[in-house]
Amino acid sequence: MDIIQRKPVNHAIHTSPSHDLRLVECDIPAVGPHDCLVHVRASGICGSDVHFWKHGRIGPMIVTGDNGLGHESAGVVINVGEAVTRFQPGDRVALECGIPCSKPTCSPCRTGRYNACPDVIFFSTPPYHGVLRRYHAHPEAWLHRLPDHVSFEEGSLVEPLSVALAGIDRADLRLADPLVVCGAGPIGLTTLLAANAAGAEPIVITDIDASRLAKARELVPRVRTVLVEKGVDAQGVADKVVEALDQQAKLVIECTGVESSIHTGIYSTRFGGSVFVIGVGRDFQNIPFMHLSANEIDLKFQYRYRDTYPKAIRLVAAGIIDLKPLVTHRFKLEEGVDAFKVASTPSSNAIKVQILDDE
Repeated sequence: MDIIQRKPVNHAIHTSPSHDLRLVECDIPAVGPHDCLVHVRASGICGSDVHFWKHGRIGPMIVTGDNGLGHESAGVVINVGEAVTRFQPGDRVALECGIPCSKPTCSPCRTGRYNACPDVIFFSTPPYHGVLRRYHAHPEAWLHRLPDHVSFEEGSLVEPLSVALAGIDRADLRLADPLVVCGAGPIGLTTLLAANAAGAEPIVITDIDASRLAKARELVPRVRTVLVEKGVDAQGVADKVVEALDQQAKLVIECTGVESSIHTGIYSTRFGGSVFVIGVGRDFQNIPFMHLSANEIDLKFQYRYRDTYPKAIRLVAAGIIDLKPLVTHRFKLEEGVDAFKVASTPSSNAIKVQILDDE
């Protein structure tokens, strides 16, 4: 008896413009010639999923109708289209959820910067449903094989690790670079793990939550931490960061998108250094323009990632980066609404909430 016969209901987690959140039943998708039908076994809840639910938009990406969530997922192939050559039923895979157009007339796709494709289908970004569902049809080209010893949870965490690796690559981090990571949420902690593997030294990480800083020290014992306290302005926090680092940073990777945190990163940076913003924040923000100018500080930004999944899987498979401690809460797919409530409640002390669907 196959899995479809045993679990016929394709449950998914959806939101809408009215900011509701609900478990729905969807049709099991048809499999196109180049698609694989995947039983999604593990999905992480991303901050953007919560943002689409709570606020209905991220910049120009607006929830205008019923919208399925989730883009951090891994699972097992259970059916393949007639033209599929790389996978067969039973293969374990991580799902890369940004599907570019790949047309030869598309400059970003043609030049390898497919994260900038204007016609990308990014599952979970309106108007496209996400993959936080039991069964999902995914293009063969954007599935990545998982080694048998890499769990589905780790496979789902390849997505946030890809964000961190893209930042590490584009920020040009070098061995023994003094580094500051602003924010100890899931992306900040994943960036910390990647920067540690890349040889940054020393490293300071900041956050407003002492428990998250404790988690950072658990993950990387040598990291130095700075608690951002209420009533202390960005320059004051930066002074504490520089003191903890014993110098100004050559590189700051900002993982919150919060204006005051970006300012702290800028004030913590040496002449000629760089501040690299990964975090997603408000549409319009102020910056200390003359401080940046007078100190030749480069302010850079990142949009998603490209060609990071294979290297992320290799790093996890080799044990160079251990993502397992990031998971703090686990729920069944049918408990997905409760999972989102935990992920969006600061007092729950959640780092990464996983939604699992076991066979």
